[in-house]
Amino acid sequence: MRAITIPEPGEADALVPADVPAPTAGEREVLVQVVAAGVNRADVQQRKGAYPPPPGASELPGLEVSGRITALGEGTEDSGWSVGDEVCALLAGGGYAETVAVPVGQLLPVPDGIPVADAAALPEVACTVWSNLVMEAGLGEGETVLLHGGSSGIGTMAIQVARALGARVAVTAGSADKLAACRELGAEVLINYREQDFVEEVRDATRGGGADVILDVVGAKYLTHNVRALAHDGRLVVIGLLGGRTGELDLGSLLVKRAKVMATSLRSRSLHDKAEIVRQVREHVWPWIEAGRVRPLIQSRHPLEDAAAAHREMEASEHIGKILLTVAP
Repeated sequence: MRAITIPEPGEADALVPADVPAPTAGEREVLVQVVAAGVNRADVQQRKGAYPPPPGASELPGLEVSGRITALGEGTEDSGWSVGDEVCALLAGGGYAETVAVPVGQLLPVPDGIPVADAAALPEVACTVWSNLVMEAGLGEGETVLLHGGSSGIGTMAIQVARALGARVAVTAGSADKLAACRELGAEVLINYREQDFVEEVRDATRGGGADVILDVVGAKYLTHNVRALAHDGRLVVIGLLGGRTGELDLGSLLVKRAKVMATSLRSRSLHDKAEIVRQVREHVWPWIEAGRVRPLIQSRHPLEDAAAAHREMEASEHIGKILLTVAP
């Protein structure tokens, strides 16, 4: 099969199309013929050699796909899936390819009303957002959430999920166009991080209270500011390290606020944990998608063979929503 390989870590041209052996379906796995694959920041980090796949996962990049089941592995007879089903899937790797093996617990049906070619924009962001905002941080109705990188794939999904939960949404982004897109999705507090102090803006918007939940992709650079922006009993969830991995944490501020700081990763979780996240996403988020309350936001599509161009677009950070690779009709 055709796939995108990374013979040596490096810049975007390190992504090399090649013919590689097709996978086989292991126990409790199915094979999916890939129609589209999502592009994520984690793929860029893997390409650079900074984010290797977990043990046992495919060395090929790609954490989410959509497509059609072509084969069922041993032990899937009671799974409810059949050859020909249109699905999308959360992966630990292997999505930049014509075929991928997927654990049955990480499969999702393509939501009603969403084309199969668009559904690759959903699994990674939906699972990341639900697991962190709800399962980890317990975001609830009437609370205020601050989303850094509000116009990203994760950000655009998080705005919609938070609004569906009844939360008030504040976002940071780097341009008027990005903030306008966030406003259209339901964000109420719009902060241009290049020109405004997000701590002061959040405090002003909450009458000094601060954000109940902060979802952060920046890491060390924002750590001190995020703690300052938290409300009493606030929860900071760090899911990215774009601004570094080592920062200074004021434990006194956490004590006074009874606040929590959490750091999570989705890719390295166990099959059991991922299956539970996928189950909850199917139960709670999929109905919102099918009702039109939540939708995938797709910036662009690139042919699989031109994955390098997709990575350059990702690294330019001018996109709004998701970047996809088109693999098959």
